[in-house]
Amino acid sequence: MGFTMGLNLLLLMAMVATNILSLYHLSSTIQTPKSAAPQPVPDHLLHQLHTIRATINHLTRHHPSPPATTKAAKPTIPSDLLLYSQLSPIASSCHNHPELLHKYMSYTPFSLCPLDSDLAESLILRGCHPLPRRRCFTKTPPKSTSSLPQNPFPSSLPDANVLWTKYSCKSFSCLNRQNLNLGFDPPHEVVNFMTYKSELDLPIPQLFQIAKAANSVLRLGVDIGGGTGSFAARMKLYNVTIVTTTMNLGIPNNEAVALRGLVPIHAPLQQRLPVFDGVVDLVRCGHAVNRWIPVTALEFLLFDADRVLRGGGYLWLDHFFSKEADLDKVFGPLFGKLGYRKVKWATASKNDSGGLKNGEVYLSALLQKPVSK
Repeated sequence: MGFTMGLNLLLLMAMVATNILSLYHLSSTIQTPKSAAPQPVPDHLLHQLHTIRATINHLTRHHPSPPATTKAAKPTIPSDLLLYSQLSPIASSCHNHPELLHKYMSYTPFSLCPLDSDLAESLILRGCHPLPRRRCFTKTPPKSTSSLPQNPFPSSLPDANVLWTKYSCKSFSCLNRQNLNLGFDPPHEVVNFMTYKSELDLPIPQLFQIAKAANSVLRLGVDIGGGTGSFAARMKLYNVTIVTTTMNLGIPNNEAVALRGLVPIHAPLQQRLPVFDGVVDLVRCGHAVNRWIPVTALEFLLFDADRVLRGGGYLWLDHFFSKEADLDKVFGPLFGKLGYRKVKWATASKNDSGGLKNGEVYLSALLQKPVSK
């Protein structure tokens, strides 16, 4: 109540000051002889008027007047969104999607959060990230298992540790029946990254041989767009810590990563990596990083990978695909901007229906960051 009265008093004082200044200017104009040229408004008065009006606009934005009863009332801005905007800045992209943002922030404080993960990801993918914080309790599975597997490749993932109400499938076995390559069957994933089938492949044992030959060490890494975390799971068996950025998009990728004893980071490709500068040894870009990303966004992604890599660290582009002409004219020069040493650079035709139709090729590249730049 006191805060509201203070705002109203400040608004009243600002409006009174504006009127006094306006009357002063008007009276000085009336006293001027008709034959004389109109006198310009003094700069200090213009500055004061501008400051007062800016203050009024700022206050009315944060404390809007109630809508008129005679007209259709506009949607009320959620109180927690107003509160959060005073405590912490909101990404500008959030304001570009007010309906989604207001829906996300319309909840009952201090109670259970609504099951709106799809809404949250819709905002994230539109650049509203990090999302505004909320004062509600996240719902958890009612009968989760008391023990979780230590092995990152367990025989199966426990269904009881996932809230299935927000997904079309209600079990991991359902997801596996739909598509075994989604990554939810750990025994099926155990051979990934270990075998050499074509020039595009880089088995993990070979990666360690390359690092050893260069007197480099692999301890920490980031897997960008890593799905269910199979790469991080395999590297864990080599005592390498990999964090996986992944989105759910209708399937429980983040839950699967966590159930394997790994760390998921719920972040889109356009988000700055929440990792400090020059601290990781490896950044892998999987199938999520491809030609569908706008070139400017991809350029920022690559330079953010450069930011978190230490000198001598590796950037691994794993099966990046694009049109063959674009690889020569666009993406090849883009990767070259980094100035990295080409440890591996292999291309091959993308032979699925989409690849044949669009004349696409795969690129697998292992690039090493210079020790000093």
